[in-house]
Amino acid sequence: MTKFLKRVIGFSLKNKYFILFASAILVVAGIICFRQMSIEAYPDITNTEITIITQWPGRSAEEVEKFVTIPVEIAMNPVQNKTSLRSTSIAGLSVVDMIFKDGVTYNQARLQVNSLLPNASLPDGISPQVQPDTGPTGEIYRYTLKSNIRGPRELKTIQDWICDRAIRAVPGVGDIVSFGGMVKTFEIQVNPQKLADLGLTPLDVYTAVARSNINVGGNVIEKNNQAYVVRGIGLLHNINDIRNIIIQNVNGIPVYVKDVADVDISNLPRLGHVGRTDIIDSAGHRIIRDHPDVVEAIVLMR
Repeated sequence: MTKFLKRVIGFSLKNKYFILFASAILVVAGIICFRQMSIEAYPDITNTEITIITQWPGRSAEEVEKFVTIPVEIAMNPVQNKTSLRSTSIAGLSVVDMIFKDGVTYNQARLQVNSLLPNASLPDGISPQVQPDTGPTGEIYRYTLKSNIRGPRELKTIQDWICDRAIRAVPGVGDIVSFGGMVKTFEIQVNPQKLADLGLTPLDVYTAVARSNINVGGNVIEKNNQAYVVRGIGLLHNINDIRNIIIQNVNGIPVYVKDVADVDISNLPRLGHVGRTDIIDSAGHRIIRDHPDVVEAIVLMR
């Protein structure tokens, strides 16, 4: 060992310019690698994972598995370099997870999934969604919206239409998961007796509302060597617009929605954990206990 060290030292002294040149190359290469290396406090060492989420509201877990989960799994079978394919089906929701081998990037995996997903034979109106590229350590920020003068429905609207869109525009943000609040809806409560008296059904009311909530184009009208665009504006904006929709003409008299139903502002059914409305921080501690008037969101980094 001593002879080996003496030889190394002797070679270095005799070829000092070569050693200095080689050392300089190593230093420069190290600096370049350091500047290009992605540094994280908690590096994600897990394999690439793709999650496909499909919602089918109002359906049982058995129906979701039979008509959604299984067709998605069959469509994903040709995906290359995957190590596992597992799924979960609950009422109204299907989740399919795929884990890939080492070396497969997220973009490569997502490209395969997106190219094969349209081959799945799904019921009409079902649109599977591939989750954004966020790792298990991607949670970088949590925030809560609360107010003494605004209700949970208005806070939810602010979160979905203002905060969510502004934060998604920030470079590096992959997704935002929000919960709490109330999703605003317009609720039509029909009177079965009034419908029966007029010979109408709830389907007639639904069809009339759906057909009225659209804009249509009528091409153009030429006049004085000018073209005027013709449009039919029919999008609904408020409760009165819905109330004044004509369902049908009965004996020459128009029947409006307000004649057979009550229209109110409501919200989608709220989901919670055993009815609790606590706000939990990243460490699992309750920040606000049983507070129904807040909206919380989690920002995930790519």
